[in-house]
This record gives sequence, structure tokens and C-alpha cells, in this order.
Amino acid sequence: MILPIIGYGHPTLRKVAKPIDKDYPDLKGLVRNMYDTMYNADGVGLAAPQVDLPIRVVVIGFRPYDEKTDSYGEPTEEHTLVNPEIVEYGAEKDWFNEGCLSVPDIHEDVLRPTTVRVRYWDEDWQEHTDEATGLYARVVQHEVDHLDGKVFTDRLSNLRRTMLKRKLNDIASKKIRTKYKMK
Repeated sequence: MILPIIGYGHPTLRKVAKPIDKDYPDLKGLVRNMYDTMYNADGVGLAAPQVDLPIRVVVIGFRPYDEKTDSYGEPTEEHTLVNPEIVEYGAEKDWFNEGCLSVPDIHEDVLRPTTVRVRYWDEDWQEHTDEATGLYARVVQHEVDHLDGKVFTDRLSNLRRTMLKRKLNDIASKKIRTKYKMK
């Protein structure tokens, strides 16, 4: 089931999400719906607060894009992170152009560590610790920010946020069109 995604300015995006336990009702169903929602919107990551659930659940998935057919293939990599915690940040940092399904049509360069160590549980309640690198590390950090009540625009300079103020206000006022359902 495709869930509506909440946009910039919605109060749930500013709440610190709560951890869940293994008794959370229909976690596997929620995770499947989050993947469906993320792929429907052509995203690579989605945090539960983005679908108006202030809980610590993240899905990350990568699909190859075919320019000839203007379509995406089947997922090559998927990660479900329940109660994720970044336990270590690498020393090396890099800029990368980020976007967000809750902040449509805005893409900005953000400086983040290129590697992180993340501890989490999967939807079967198996504990994992990953050394995340590259795009996976970037998306983990972006989505964990959502769980902590932050959006990527918080990481921009004051000047850049001021320059984006009108666009951000339009998103908050729902004066935008997206190909996916927003709430």
C-alpha cells in the first residue's frame, strides 16, 4: 500500500522518533508499505516520520535506472533499519547533492562523513552492525536525521536556507505538485 508522504513544515518531521520493540503491530506490513511508498516516489530512503509515524524505522533501497527506457529495475540492495543508531562517524567528509521526498524539488550539496558504523535491528529482530560507505552511508545519515527531527536543509548555511525560504514556504503551504501522494 502506498502511504502519503508528509511535507516540510509538518510537525511530525520535527519530533524525535520513539524506539519500538518486537511487539510493534504488523512491523513487516509497515516495512513493505514503506518500501512500496519509497519506490513509488523514486526515492532511495524513507523514514517512518515521513509517513507521519514518529517511530524509529527506516527503509533504504537502491534500484538501477535505465536511461533508454526511463525506468527503474528491480532493487539490487535493500536495508531495513529498526531503532538505528550511528555509533561511529568516519573522519573523511565529502559534499553530495541531496534531495528529500518530504522536501520536493529542492536539491542541495550537504557535507557529511563518507563512512559510518550503524547498529540496528531488522524486521525479524536480528541485530546488525554495518560499516556503511558511499551512498549507503549518506542515506543512513539522512534518514537517521529524520528520526532525530531534522531535515537536510537544517545542514545548509543560513544564507542558503534564506535563499530557499520561498520554496520551503510553498512546500509547507502545500503549494506544490508531486507525482506521489503527499499529505
